[in-house]
Amino acid sequence: MRILHTMLRVGNLDKSIAFYTQVLGMSLLRQKDYPRGEFTLAFLGYGPESEHPALELTYNWTKHEYKIGTGFGHIAINVEDVYEAVDKAKKQGATVTREAGPMSAGTTIVGFLQDPDGYEIELLSKKFE
Repeated sequence: MRILHTMLRVGNLDKSIAFYTQVLGMSLLRQKDYPRGEFTLAFLGYGPESEHPALELTYNWTKHEYKIGTGFGHIAINVEDVYEAVDKAKKQGATVTREAGPMSAGTTIVGFLQDPDGYEIELLSKKFE
């Protein structure tokens, strides 16, 4: 078993795709309109879905805003250098909700961004062995 994707509902598909591709460096893997259901699905990620999990953005054509529930935490993205990634995101106009620095209860360096719909994105430098 493995995780295939995580789905987020977004209010503006073009802005969300731009954020995840330009700010976070993902690639748009595939996108499809479903006219009968009045929605579009866009899948983004860091590699082919056959090998990597993806982020599914669901855009419902008649709904342009969502309330983020209190149960949702964040999406975590592993980066080489959190300080550099947060600085680059700021220069691209991303909303930084926590500057890069050590987490409160440990030494891992983290930073937080907000995507165009208000979803929290955690950037962290973590070595996987």
